[in-house]
Amino acid sequence: MGGALIGGLCVSAFAGVIDPYLLDVLMSMGIAVTLAVSLNLVTGFTGQFSLGHAGFMSVGAYLSAGITTRLAPHFFGADSGSGAGLAQSGFFLLALLLGGLGAALAGLCVGGPSLRLKGDYLALVTLGFGEIIRVVFQNIEPLGGALGLNGIPPYTSPFWVLAWAALTIFVVHCLVHSTYGRGFIATHDDEIAAEAIGLSTTRYKIVAFVVGAFFAGVAGGLYAHFRLSIVPTGFDFSKSIEIVLIVILGGMGNTIGVILAALLLTLLPEALRPIAEYRMVLYSLLLIVLMVWRPRGLLNLDWAKLLQRRKTRTTLR
Repeated sequence: MGGALIGGLCVSAFAGVIDPYLLDVLMSMGIAVTLAVSLNLVTGFTGQFSLGHAGFMSVGAYLSAGITTRLAPHFFGADSGSGAGLAQSGFFLLALLLGGLGAALAGLCVGGPSLRLKGDYLALVTLGFGEIIRVVFQNIEPLGGALGLNGIPPYTSPFWVLAWAALTIFVVHCLVHSTYGRGFIATHDDEIAAEAIGLSTTRYKIVAFVVGAFFAGVAGGLYAHFRLSIVPTGFDFSKSIEIVLIVILGGMGNTIGVILAALLLTLLPEALRPIAEYRMVLYSLLLIVLMVWRPRGLLNLDWAKLLQRRKTRTTLR
């Protein structure tokens, strides 16, 4: 995590000389990692198929952007968007945290009554929640309504993106590999057996849902202050499918695989940009081939065993 923070500071320091296109791709990759790793806690480790992650992202995006757009001019003046002072950084961090907490509250509201459901039924409930959130924001005029929210201050920097991506990975890793976190794995493997030994699987599912929603909300805030303009249609069903696709391709329950899949699926459309007229067709075909070839995930490898084998070989030499 410390390396990511140092790397983010270095990239932010030289952001002015880095090609804007490369910087754009780098920021998109970091936000995709945060979204995918947070959903992996829900879908990969706990076994709950959610199609509403874009809804939590939109809550964080609109809430944090609404705070900075409406309040920043009163605190920092008309030129607040271009500054990068300590006060503005603290204000942005507060906005991100409030956006994440708002998304976590939404996750609690939808997770409490619905996580007693399983499989397809849960997927339909979360899908409906995502669509409800999109329609709600589409009809809130103070937040731009159907035209979206514009004029968002450009607070997102490589430091913030890499720092939150590293924090998400760290929290999910520590949570899952802790004594408490083994309950997530037990819930994923066999809910009936987990209940039989005294675990409250519903509580574990709600905790996973709330934590995943919090980081999705933060990712939404980073996205909003990076794109500077958001519209409700940017958080529709296709956005949720895009995040789910990353988790499936990387291998559900495999954090390293999901991270690599997020990087791959962010870079792949850009690599196909020179053939723009066929880009999405080739992108879709590649995804189909990958899923047929590796249905359990292209990057679903047992990294612990691979590292152990490498250590063993090194010791024998």
